[in-house]
Amino acid sequence: MTMTLRCRCGAVQGEIDEGRAYVRATCYCKDCRAFARYLGVPGVLDAAGGTDIIPMAPAAVRFTAGQGLVTCMSLSPKGVLRWYASCCRTPLANTPRDPKLPYVGMVTDCFLVTPHQLDAAFGPRGRVVLNTRSAIAPVRATPLAFALGGLRIFAGILGARLRRERASAFFDGSGRPLQAPHVITREERAALS
Repeated sequence: MTMTLRCRCGAVQGEIDEGRAYVRATCYCKDCRAFARYLGVPGVLDAAGGTDIIPMAPAAVRFTAGQGLVTCMSLSPKGVLRWYASCCRTPLANTPRDPKLPYVGMVTDCFLVTPHQLDAAFGPRGRVVLNTRSAIAPVRATPLAFALGGLRIFAGILGARLRRERASAFFDGSGRPLQAPHVITREERAALS
């Protein structure tokens, strides 16, 4: 079953295979908050400063329009690549720098669905929470869900590696990011904290 993804202005469009999702998670790390502040668009973070993410196989993501508008940044020279639509700064995903690791964390803000449809497809928001100590408001940790979610992510990554899946909407055939990442300076990073 596929789910439509779309940036806020509609220039970037695509779809995901929701059956390839590993789990649903809400991340409260300072880096996810810094990325949301870098984009400057409202509604990305929840009240406690968390970002709703669907970790999945990169081969499950396909852009159908506006791929040239998909760009990325990084909070440090070796940090995660954080992808967004340059046209309207809609967050799209997080990927490791090395495409050999079959993982993409899709930010749910780019899914063209209602909250009810999102919950029906992937479970309720906050089922697996990460980095609760960095939250800006109290958030209850979910240790059992965290452990089970981690196992599902590991199993998904291992399965994709065993299938030798190389396809990624974010990297070219030689393993280079589709767009060279903009790495922000330490001063810019400090301003986003």
